[in-house]
Amino acid sequence: KAMKKLAIILGMAAIIALPTLAQAREVTFTTQLQNYGGDGAYLALYLVDANGTYQRTLWVAGKKAKYYKHLPDWARGSGLRSSEYDGVTGASVLSGKALDVTLDIPDALIDAGYEVRVDTAVEDMRDNRADASAPLTSDGVGKSFPGRGYVKSLSYSF
Repeated sequence: KAMKKLAIILGMAAIIALPTLAQAREVTFTTQLQNYGGDGAYLALYLVDANGTYQRTLWVAGKKAKYYKHLPDWARGSGLRSSEYDGVTGASVLSGKALDVTLDIPDALIDAGYEVRVDTAVEDMRDNRADASAPLTSDGVGKSFPGRGYVKSLSYSF
């Protein structure tokens, strides 16, 4: 009987929470690369929580999955499971170019302690964990967050 009550309570909570979770906004992330003089870069754009724990993949630039292991923090967090990047991949990004990705981000993730991070790798060059990062906040909209490796800047707009 207690389990039935619990199931009813959880079901009602889910119904109440569903409209909140379903609300999302279009967010465009722009990752501008430095002129680094090498091949196209592989990038993983992903979310971490307030503790820095991987939450989900937003985008992966670079089509050959065998190179994804060179995106260290993202690779560890995602477990390199294809379900983490299926449908959210594109071409690698050339030196000096920008990657623009527009995604629907649940409102519940904005101003809730989440951070967007970018790992980068270029063939025969260094891999960069958390090359760039930005808090996912309303205050961060339109600001430019500097990179530490191949990324010149990371920004986003609603």
